[in-house]
Amino acid sequence: MQNTETHGTESGDTGMSTRRRALLAACCAALIAALPALAGCRGGQNTEADGRTELLVSAAASLQSSLDRIAAAFERAHPGIRVTMNYGASGALRRQIEQGAPADLFISADIAQMDRLAAAGLIGKHAVLLGNRLAVVVPADRGGKLPGSPDDLAAAEYRVIAIGDPDTSPAGAYAAEALEHAGLLARLEPKFVFGKDVRQVLAYVESGNADAGFVYGTDATQSSAVREAFAVPDEWYSPVRYPAGIVKETKHPEEAERFFAFLTGGEARSIFEEHGFAFLYEPEA
Repeated sequence: MQNTETHGTESGDTGMSTRRRALLAACCAALIAALPALAGCRGGQNTEADGRTELLVSAAASLQSSLDRIAAAFERAHPGIRVTMNYGASGALRRQIEQGAPADLFISADIAQMDRLAAAGLIGKHAVLLGNRLAVVVPADRGGKLPGSPDDLAAAEYRVIAIGDPDTSPAGAYAAEALEHAGLLARLEPKFVFGKDVRQVLAYVESGNADAGFVYGTDATQSSAVREAFAVPDEWYSPVRYPAGIVKETKHPEEAERFFAFLTGGEARSIFEEHGFAFLYEPEA
């Protein structure tokens, strides 16, 4: 009796082991079959399942409205290419590229970030593409007299002032430079709330969580929830310049060249200027 039970149990274990081995073999076969697809996702091939080549573009957050339109226009002209945008603070995007994150092109809101990548041998062809300006915005529904200069922001009614983090956001660095030039940085600094990029600064003002904010002139015109109070004097800060460049490690140099050419062409220029940017690109002689 005991032997029968024992053999019965052993027989059950053997059957279970066989089933487990079969299941394990099936799982391994499925995993092996999936490896090429996984390699395509992680290996930097950037090719869509429908056969289109994917270009990854890391770009300053302030360019989102215009670049979304430009990318769509480019895709219509080049149906075999898909453009995926990665928006953020220029300093943070630069660090991503330095750390090996995939990108085919980089468009910065200041020259310093591009120069650092070029000096490190990570950027190839690059050129200044656009210009912008710095402005102070307030919530659109704010009543009373608007501030007319940075000095007015020292008043008690402006309790919270939004500014980009100067360490990562060029808009914040430009604003800090302007306020330092005017001798106002130390006075206003206790009121600062920092945004990771200029779009977050704009959101603070739009929501009323900040009484005023330093953004680009293009941002001020794109949002109906804010209104521009004044332009920061140009002579107080370095010129706002947006360089565009091709990442040297791009897996798709020909497609990246095509997008760079499109960015510097007439259709893109019209879109950029419609959004308030100054188009500064000059072809090489």
